[in-house]
Amino acid sequence: MLELGVGGGHNLSHLTADFECTAVDLSPDMLALSQGLNPGVEHHVGDMRSIRLGKTFDAVLIHDAASYLLTEQDLQETFQTAVNHLRPGGVFTVAPDWVEETFPDGWVYTWDRQQGDMEVNIEEVMVDPDPDDTQVESTYTYTINKGGKITVEVDTHVTGIFPINTWTRLMEEAGFSVELRPLSPNEGGYGSWLIIGVLEELI
Repeated sequence: MLELGVGGGHNLSHLTADFECTAVDLSPDMLALSQGLNPGVEHHVGDMRSIRLGKTFDAVLIHDAASYLLTEQDLQETFQTAVNHLRPGGVFTVAPDWVEETFPDGWVYTWDRQQGDMEVNIEEVMVDPDPDDTQVESTYTYTINKGGKITVEVDTHVTGIFPINTWTRLMEEAGFSVELRPLSPNEGGYGSWLIIGVLEELI
């Protein structure tokens, strides 16, 4: 199995007992975290839109990294990467955080984390500044209390947002037969759909 956009490798760590895995990520720093968590996995620095490893797999997975695909061209190029790395009949699964039909514009979510003498409160605010494009913004505000000293950090992420039929149409155009499966939303409401493509057999 190949995971594109492995990030820190947490998701992959639940799969390595059952699959021979390979991981790709654009960020060397994130890849290093995954290597620490998944030491037996082959890792490659690369862009999911363009990387070519010269081998094929039974399955290709993209989890929340799919959210960083900002345009239809990004989707098309990534789906072609999946095609190039799958055997005929192989399975491609994508789990974007949000699709256009479920995106909660103006949504605010907060949670807390604590370790030792450090406590962090995180607030996420998601907005769609321009409904006519395919991008949304998530702003994270981290209020960090370490030993009574409080600091605040702010980080904004720009991610893609597409209707479900854009995902399915472009996957079908790439050569997949597509199935949608509803998922129980994760904490915070993320990830309500799993999009599954089976690469059609060559005739």
